[in-house]
Amino acid sequence: MSRALELAATPGVPLGPNPRVGCVLLADDGSVVAEGFHGGAGTPHAEADALARAGAAARGTTAVVTLEPCNHTGRTGPCAQALLAAGVRRVVLAQSDPNPVAAGGAATLAAAGVDVATGLLADEARALNRVWTFAVEHGRPFVTWKFATTLDGRSAAADGTSRWVSSRAARLDTHRLRALSDTMLVGTATVAVDDPALTVRDEEDQPLARQPLRAVMGLRDLAADRRIFDAALAGGAETVHLRTRDPHVALAELFVRDRQHVFLEGGPTLAAAFLAAGLVDEIVVYVAPALLGAGLPAVADLGITTITQAFRPTVTDITVLPGLDGEQPNVRLTLTPAPRTET
Repeated sequence: MSRALELAATPGVPLGPNPRVGCVLLADDGSVVAEGFHGGAGTPHAEADALARAGAAARGTTAVVTLEPCNHTGRTGPCAQALLAAGVRRVVLAQSDPNPVAAGGAATLAAAGVDVATGLLADEARALNRVWTFAVEHGRPFVTWKFATTLDGRSAAADGTSRWVSSRAARLDTHRLRALSDTMLVGTATVAVDDPALTVRDEEDQPLARQPLRAVMGLRDLAADRRIFDAALAGGAETVHLRTRDPHVALAELFVRDRQHVFLEGGPTLAAAFLAAGLVDEIVVYVAPALLGAGLPAVADLGITTITQAFRPTVTDITVLPGLDGEQPNVRLTLTPAPRTET
C-alpha cells in the first residue's frame, strides 16, 4: 500500500479535480505483476492502468489500491467491473470513496465473491487527497486564508502602502502555495485598490504554465482594465466575478465549477467575513520583523469584545524563512481554526 501511495503521488499528476490514486497488482507470492496510477481527469483510473499493463496476468491477483474502486460510469467505466472482468480475486483498499456517486465498489466486488479488505493506511490515503476528500464530504471547497503581517498585526501602512510587508522569500513561498490551489479569491476592494494580477509566478517572476482560477467577490462594478481580467497575464486562465458578499454563496458557486481549494488573499473585510461564517479551514500567515503602529489591520472587526471570545486557531507548523538579498528572515505560521470559546 505504501508503494501504491507513492504511485498516486507521482510528480506532475494534477491535484484536482479528481483524486490521486495508485494501484499495485500482486501475485500470490507477493511479487508485483503491474502498477498503475491515475494521471488526471480523462485518463484511465489507477486500476484500469494497472490492469492494462498486466494483461492476462491480472487473473488471480490481489489489487492493492489507495481509494475504493469506483462503481459508476463517468469519462471512464467503473473500476469495480474492470477488476471483476480481469479475474482479480482479492482487493485491498485504503480509503473508502466519500463520493456517493462513485462509492459502492467494495460492496459490488464483495457481492461477486471477491475478497475485500478496507482501511489499510487509510489515514495516509486521506492525507494524500486532503483537499479533495474535504470538498466531497463538505460540499464546498477547502479554504486556505493567507496573509502577511507586521509584528503589530498590520497588513499595510497608514497611507495604504503594502509593498512589501513580507520578504521576497515569503512571497516566493506564497506562489508555491498558490500553485497548490485551484482558485485564488479576493474582494472587489482589493482589485480596485491594489490591482493584483493574481498569477502564480516563479523565481524570475514569470507566470507558470498552470494557473488557478482568478476569482473576485463583491457587488462593486470593476473597471475592465484591472489586471485580474487580463487573460494574457495568466496564460488564458479564466477570471470570474462572483456578485455576492456572502461567503457561503461564493463557495457554492465555485463548487459548482468543480473547484476544491480556495486560496483566500483578500483584505481584512473579506477575511473577517469568512472567519465569522466559519469557512476558513487553514490559515497561513507570514510575520515580518517590523512595526508600523498604525495602518490597515490584517483582519476586520470580528465582533469580539472580551478575551474569552478570542479566536484561537491551533498552530500546526512554524517555519523560519531565511532572508534573501539582505532581507530579514520572516516566520511562516500554519494554523487550523478551532471553535471559539465563549463565556
